[in-house]
Amino acid sequence: MAWRDKAYEHPTRPSRGHSQRAPHSFYDCWPAAREAASRIRLLDQAALREVAAQHAVCPYYLSQEMARWVDVVIADYNYYFDFSAMLFGLAQLNQWKVAVLADEAHNLVERGRQMYSASLDQFTLGSVRKTAPVALKNSLQRINREWNALHAPQLAAYQAYDKAPEKLLQAISLCCAAIGDYLNDHPQGLDSALQNFYFDLLQFARVAELYDEHYLFDISKRDLERKKPLSQLCLRNVVPAAFIGPRLKAARSSVLFSATLSPRHYYADLLGTPADTVWIDVESPFCAEQLQVQIVSRISTRFNHRQASLEPIVELIARQFSERPGNYLAFFSSFDYLQQVASLLAERHPHITLWQQSRGMLEGARQAFLDQFTAHSQGIGFVVLGGAFGEGIDLPGARLIGAFIATLGLAQFNPVNEQLKHRMAAIFGAGYDYTYLYPGVQKVVQAAGRVIRTREDRGVVMLIDDRFAESRIKQLLPRWWAINHETAASQFAGLTHTSDHDNGW
Repeated sequence: MAWRDKAYEHPTRPSRGHSQRAPHSFYDCWPAAREAASRIRLLDQAALREVAAQHAVCPYYLSQEMARWVDVVIADYNYYFDFSAMLFGLAQLNQWKVAVLADEAHNLVERGRQMYSASLDQFTLGSVRKTAPVALKNSLQRINREWNALHAPQLAAYQAYDKAPEKLLQAISLCCAAIGDYLNDHPQGLDSALQNFYFDLLQFARVAELYDEHYLFDISKRDLERKKPLSQLCLRNVVPAAFIGPRLKAARSSVLFSATLSPRHYYADLLGTPADTVWIDVESPFCAEQLQVQIVSRISTRFNHRQASLEPIVELIARQFSERPGNYLAFFSSFDYLQQVASLLAERHPHITLWQQSRGMLEGARQAFLDQFTAHSQGIGFVVLGGAFGEGIDLPGARLIGAFIATLGLAQFNPVNEQLKHRMAAIFGAGYDYTYLYPGVQKVVQAAGRVIRTREDRGVVMLIDDRFAESRIKQLLPRWWAINHETAASQFAGLTHTSDHDNGW
């Protein structure tokens, strides 16, 4: 099952449950479409589109209907774990005995936080107020008045609060009721902007009902110099265990699969796994001889040391590339840091081919970036750790022979993360580890995992930061790694490839 936009061959063309050329109802066409789809063993996106086109139905809704009839469904987390998840709802309604496999389950912590949070933006409220039907303007204005009263005393750009905003929630409840009444009388519905804001209000109200110590309520103000600054409100889930855990228990069996589910107590606490959960640590299919891991502790990548780190990192990359030409990925904590190192490398060593990740790369651009890593190319790809190229990509053999990881992967030091740290400390007694250290090292291990993809691969990973040499960091790294410390300029000269808070983050 794909996201709605990815289900269509031409996603910019709207669909309302049936093809635009269909003169009749989706459900008139459904029996024949279902029969045709049921004869196909693997219903991937291409097959669904083909059947949908033949029977004049929408591929997105066809995939939803076929979920009732197939043996295995492959879908995004939200189809089972979201508040209104379709697959979970079907399983409960029909009393199915389902088995759930969550792949790359380390991502379920952050995805869970996102699914069980809600936010509202005052700029959006202002926009929909201007175009809203007359019958709804007073209700929207009431929300705006309560919103202004709520954030008026706040002088800082960001502030977290102990309680959810009761008066604002009352105004939201009244507005949602008014919109519901309006829809009953006007079946043609709302314009898209107001409809989306209505859904945001419903989500905000729903999350507010669940608000407890596992949530933060915060206000982020912008344009403070304005007479009437605007703000964003967020009910921010910080511990999704209370919602994920019951869905895991509701299944006949649940398997969380990942190469980076460590340390166990961190994921058990945040995902709500049952006390009798069995943990299986499968030995790596790779051996230490395949991957040479080097800690470069003479360089600090802390925010205050960034400028001083540029030249040593550039020379380290250039030296390794000279000794063993091939394809490498260089991971950094931000686009700014990435750009600084890439610019200096291009200036000092113009013969080295560079490829750079850019902000907001679409799927086509990401694929084009990866396509440059061929069995015969030689170059260095500069990317952001934790981004699109930090996991989930497969570049076996000579397509990738090494990685430079110039960051510990720590989350940005900002007011939101500091509030998260305080809450993690209050609940689990490990604020820094749960907010910064464990998620950061997990990203590092995922990035390093791009290098060795088969038993024939040989490669190198350079961990660039003095903190990697600390025992508490090294014990979080994979046990099968043979970790060395930088001792000689030509540490990896003989490597061959046989296969075709320190104030910052």
